[in-house]
Amino acid sequence: MDSDRLKDGLAGGLSAGLALGISELAAGLFAAFPSLIEALGNFVVDASPRPLKDFAIEVFGTADKLVLLISVAVVTVLIGAVVGMFARRRFGIAVVVFAGFAVIAAIAAARDPQVGLGLAMVPAGAAALAGLASLQVLFGMGERASPSAGWDDSRRSFLLGAGATLGLAVLAGSAGRVLIERAKRMVAGREEVVLPSPAVALPPAPPEASLEVPGLTPIFVPNEDFYRIDTALSVPRVDLQDWRLTVKGRVDRPYTIDFPALLDMRMVERDITLSCVSNEVGGGLVGNARWQGVLLTEILDRAGVRDDAEQLVGRSVDDFTVGFPVAAAYDGREALVAVGMNDEPLPFEHGFPARLVVAGLYGYVSATKWLTEIELTGWEEFDAYWIPRGWAKEAPIKTQSRIDTPGRAERISPGPRKVAGVAWAPHRGISRVEVQLGEGAPWVETVLSEPLSEDAWVQWQVDWDAEPGEHFLRARATDGDGVLQDETERRPAPDGATGWHTQRVFVLEA
Repeated sequence: MDSDRLKDGLAGGLSAGLALGISELAAGLFAAFPSLIEALGNFVVDASPRPLKDFAIEVFGTADKLVLLISVAVVTVLIGAVVGMFARRRFGIAVVVFAGFAVIAAIAAARDPQVGLGLAMVPAGAAALAGLASLQVLFGMGERASPSAGWDDSRRSFLLGAGATLGLAVLAGSAGRVLIERAKRMVAGREEVVLPSPAVALPPAPPEASLEVPGLTPIFVPNEDFYRIDTALSVPRVDLQDWRLTVKGRVDRPYTIDFPALLDMRMVERDITLSCVSNEVGGGLVGNARWQGVLLTEILDRAGVRDDAEQLVGRSVDDFTVGFPVAAAYDGREALVAVGMNDEPLPFEHGFPARLVVAGLYGYVSATKWLTEIELTGWEEFDAYWIPRGWAKEAPIKTQSRIDTPGRAERISPGPRKVAGVAWAPHRGISRVEVQLGEGAPWVETVLSEPLSEDAWVQWQVDWDAEPGEHFLRARATDGDGVLQDETERRPAPDGATGWHTQRVFVLEA
């Protein structure tokens, strides 16, 4: 491949990058405009087969969204580079590809119920025009200025233009991303929210609820460390002044309330552990928090749930849906429309201004973030977002235990130390955790922390005199009903992983 073709490819890639940067800047400057990168990413999420989504969560965990956004940008730049290689003599190719890409991005953005196609075409069109203009300029800089001009002059001119285009693309994209996130927070009005004192407040966690072992996950996971798995690539734009919660469907008295009216309802606090169905045995897609909100039964009773209502569908502002049996709201488990998390208003990433929290059900069937609608319907009349994609419609959280310390393949010194971790079975509680300290060793019962509730996880610990060599540590839990954790090794799909967590540890010679 000759140097001219490579230079043209670089021009095309940089122009595509500039187009993306301009689209992000437009979305940042004008709140009504959508982010095209997010729109394309959301389309990829919805269109991807389940195995690919499972792979992304397994490999990248909570960084899967960032990886996807970067991938969208990289693929766009690569497409631009290929176009650039052939567009110098046939510039119409670039026009068609850039315009087509703008239309596709606008259509993807218009899938959001808050965005119209006409509005989405504005930043998409601006991005395409900016990309085509920069491509023409770079092509011109790459040509000889006159018959006497040397290739060095041409190359110098092109490199200056390429550097300027790269700098402008990075500056526009970065500034746009900062402005987009800032606008979401300014519009949302979270900083002005003061949560009322709950009518039913929980006492501070007693010292016995935390074992204070180094390396052990805290009993309450800080908000900034709490796992986040959802389909939204970026926090949806929520204007608190316009936000409403609607309860409708098979109810006698459908109604809609705003955020102040929600805060005026009777508030309670509950300690509840949430878990993602994609969590592997021993994985980190689980966390415990103190939630504040309104009991879901009070929200539903106000509407008057009819006898033929079988399924509760929660819908978010970006049209994501969950669905679970109405009976789960009334069977004694803790279920909230939550507005607070660990003594502060819900973080944006965790559903501000309101979300569903239902003890004992995996998040994909229950934990609607950015909640805007609750609909009561028949069980067979509606399948929520993940059900047509191969996941089970009913998804109670399975009993699980995890070894936190020592860590995987950790090399430790010999002698006395603590083996510790967490165990959870929300809505059933944990009655016992046992650990096997080496292959073939007897099972040893551990010391449990004082339970906060049957819906919250517990910590556990056991003393171990670690001797030099390779050791396999295993943990298993028994729930509050006396049922032992399932030993069978199964992957998360379609209704949650099972198996006993095993940790390989190396104890060094003294």
